[in-house]
Amino acid sequence: MKIALLSDVHANLRALEACLAHAAAQGAGRLAVLGDLVGYGAQPAEVVRRIRGLAGEGAIVLKGNHDEYAVAPPSQARSLDQSGAAWTHERLDQDALDFLAALPLTAAVDAALLVHASADAPERWHYVDNEHRAETCLDAACSNPAVRYVLCGHVHEQALYFRGAGQGLMRFAPTPGVPIPVPPHRRWLATVGSVGQPRDGDTRAMYALFDTGRAELTFHRVAYDHLAAAADVRAAGLPDHLAARLEAGL
Repeated sequence: MKIALLSDVHANLRALEACLAHAAAQGAGRLAVLGDLVGYGAQPAEVVRRIRGLAGEGAIVLKGNHDEYAVAPPSQARSLDQSGAAWTHERLDQDALDFLAALPLTAAVDAALLVHASADAPERWHYVDNEHRAETCLDAACSNPAVRYVLCGHVHEQALYFRGAGQGLMRFAPTPGVPIPVPPHRRWLATVGSVGQPRDGDTRAMYALFDTGRAELTFHRVAYDHLAAAADVRAAGLPDHLAARLEAGL
């Protein structure tokens, strides 16, 4: 089975549709959305509606920090992550808010644990962005001996970590479109990147495809009309820096 792993859509419907079409062309038989359906982007209601439909067809959908903020916006925003939560909340109907509120923080698929942030404390939204954080996350997940893979979002970059000959984890930078063998005799952790807001200087959307039968993980980049997505942000009256991020991939 090929599982398409999409995360951090951030209310960017154009990027979401591009990744869904690409995954279908690659033969994906199942979808998993690893959180942050909303936040930053101009189309929260449309994205939640689309992903609710996918969930009704069997997709796994997890909760991210932006989804939580959208359900219950903080009275005083303490970070950029929280600053647009009230705007998003006002554009979601009660069904959409109830859907986001009920999303789980983790899910298991065979030997894989899916989580938005870090498995050691998924509700605290730790970033798995270096070898130390990856080791903490992987160790927590692998307290269940059946877990061989941890698949995360939140970071907005694509990376693969594995335990090498020594005790620490090693980080591997994947090449888009090139399958990577991930045999289950090792334990692996991947951050699958962001569909709707890449931050590595490349404007293309990100997702990953996990072939469970072949034990291969392929990281993909998908071109979409990012300039139109930036124009959507400006037309919605959101801060200009959110549009500029899409234009630059930062």
